[in-house]
Amino acid sequence: MINQIKQGGTATLIKIAFRNIWRNMRRTLFCFAAVGIAVFFIVVYSSMIDGMIKCIFDTVQVYELGHVRVVSEKYEDESEYMPVQYPVADGRSWKELAQEIEKLSGVRAVLPRITTMATLQDSTVKHAVLWGIDIENEIAVNHLNLTDRNDGLIEGRWPARGTNEIAIGRAFAHKSGLTVGDRLMFKTISAQYSEKFLRPQIVGIFNFDYIKIDERYIVIDIERLQSLLVMDEGTQSLVIYADDAQMASGIAASVKNILGEGNVVTEWRDNYWVAVMKMVTPIYTVVFLVFLIVASFLIINTVVMIIHERIKEIGMMGCLGMTRGEIVKVFFFESIFMAAFGALAGVVLGGSIVAVMAGSPVKFMEYFGNTFADMPMSNAIFFEFNPLILLRAWLMGVVIASLFTLIPSLKSAFVEPVEALRR
Repeated sequence: MINQIKQGGTATLIKIAFRNIWRNMRRTLFCFAAVGIAVFFIVVYSSMIDGMIKCIFDTVQVYELGHVRVVSEKYEDESEYMPVQYPVADGRSWKELAQEIEKLSGVRAVLPRITTMATLQDSTVKHAVLWGIDIENEIAVNHLNLTDRNDGLIEGRWPARGTNEIAIGRAFAHKSGLTVGDRLMFKTISAQYSEKFLRPQIVGIFNFDYIKIDERYIVIDIERLQSLLVMDEGTQSLVIYADDAQMASGIAASVKNILGEGNVVTEWRDNYWVAVMKMVTPIYTVVFLVFLIVASFLIINTVVMIIHERIKEIGMMGCLGMTRGEIVKVFFFESIFMAAFGALAGVVLGGSIVAVMAGSPVKFMEYFGNTFADMPMSNAIFFEFNPLILLRAWLMGVVIASLFTLIPSLKSAFVEPVEALRR
């Protein structure tokens, strides 16, 4: 046997270690379960967190900033009041600006948007946000309903260009008791600080599956809102979409050169919630490591028990000529096998569940209500199935569990052969 070890080297030690893990199936299965459960939770929670982060990124890009947003400096200073008297680029036609920006490499679309407050008349809902958008192009560029990946319209149609028509959210319609065909009277303030009244007809009801918009927003054609607010062809903001979100920095720099001073150009990565999610991601990694470390203690205990139960065997190995290093390797390889198989089981089970959940969104707000309504998050989140998550979880399971069993493995090297044979 010793000659075989000398000739085979590490490969022979690995074979011995592999055979040894099956000598006590109950003990081995406990180790598999400990690491497997930890890795399973890492896979599931990593996928859920990545899905939640992607949901926030998508929401910010679709509804708030696009990949790059342009507003005037004065608007940025008073943005919480949604002022309309500070248009982009001193009131230049948004169409001219859009044509100029669309010539930039990597720009997919440039969309105008106006948001302003409205006071509702004869309605149980007293305040709302008028959202003036180029509806046809918005639908062509974005999935306004992030859950179903469609335009979000559930009843009626979208307002026609330049008409006194609006669409309201499902939650808004439910609270106010309004439906398609009804008229809604509201008042707003124009760019000239004058009161403007409008009594448009509701022609559509949408469900964006985003509680902030579904409860508060009234969608109106941007040309009609420009006319109502006396903004001519100016717009409150321009939202720019790139072929690739990672190109935002370069596009933002080019847009700044085009528009010059007096305007604020913001990337989607500058959003508060995007920055927060990037900062907390390392914290999740630390939590996952804690899971693994706790699970690794079961393997540590198991290896210690193995050494104690096989003390005579260790003595025999020493008497037959195995070195301390070779004895340590045998026990260490056993630990690696247990960690690897346990982690693999966790990855397979967790990956299977995530693969199923990736196509079935979790209705987040159904469980938490409006608690997170201020977060830019759709009501539903998808689990993010990513092979890299599975590989990372498996490697974390193997590496952490193996490292934590190195110390008890070293213990086997300090067993004196003669003393071990006396026991």
